[in-house]
Amino acid sequence: MKTDNSTKKKDSVKKERREKKEKLTIEKRILQLSFLGSVLFIVAEGVMAWFTHSHSLWTDCLFDAADLVMIGPFLVLVPLLYKPVTEKHPYGYAQVESLFLLVKYSVLLALTCNLMVENIKLLLHGGHEVDAGSIAIFELLVCLGCAGMYLLLGHYSKKYESTTIKAELYMWKLDVISSMGVAVAFAVQMILLTTRFRFLTPYIDPAVAVIMALLLIKEPVKEIFQSIKNLILFAPEKDVLNQIRGIVDKHMNDYPYEVTFLDVIQTGRKLWVEVYIGNKTDVIHISILHRVRDEIKQELKYKYDQVYIEIIPD
Repeated sequence: MKTDNSTKKKDSVKKERREKKEKLTIEKRILQLSFLGSVLFIVAEGVMAWFTHSHSLWTDCLFDAADLVMIGPFLVLVPLLYKPVTEKHPYGYAQVESLFLLVKYSVLLALTCNLMVENIKLLLHGGHEVDAGSIAIFELLVCLGCAGMYLLLGHYSKKYESTTIKAELYMWKLDVISSMGVAVAFAVQMILLTTRFRFLTPYIDPAVAVIMALLLIKEPVKEIFQSIKNLILFAPEKDVLNQIRGIVDKHMNDYPYEVTFLDVIQTGRKLWVEVYIGNKTDVIHISILHRVRDEIKQELKYKYDQVYIEIIPD
């Protein structure tokens, strides 16, 4: 019996290591593809922005460039996120990911605000003319390219989707929407040139840049607050707590224990759950505690990436 339990435990450890290795491979592949795709589009946008002097293209290019600068170091960081916790690093490197995301989105927020202010100044000074036809065609091609990249990364992310992968997918989704919006805006400018409203055309480019900045500003603000919460080890959102409590209570109903306190910490992609239990008798069965811990972990791991469960007698 003891040998069977030992064998099962070894198999479970091997399976967990195998799953971590597969996740690491998928995440590195997605980040590498995203990095290469970003380089290609940034070069194209930069060249086009230089030739056309379009502020909306510069806004898109600089936003993508800031994101690209952050992907490079993260490719080095990713393997550390899969290292096991130790006495020296009790939370592993999960908080490094939260810190990284905080820096990344702070840079994006600062850049977006600066671009918005500059383009508002340009609007107040009469705007400027650009080659609307060339920009509309270029942005339509960029939109199609970004959509292809989004679908490709989405295909790989079906097997595994970490916080970082979600952030990359979000950035490509934004690129699709913003490129389409810019293409439509400059197509409208071409139409306006043939009407009595042609006096509005100098304002189209800076106005599009300001609208893009306003749309892009929401995500950095949201992620900055979330990263700060993760860094100072706040409990996750209420719906997450309720979901975890429901799962814990469901499994505890099968055993002679009751939950007296639930301590949940989420930092980066890792979730720590400490379940404090009261006992209806004076006897604690370690084997039962291990069993209920494994049951809870098994259910939670399908909803959260890296889960750590402890059952603690109160």
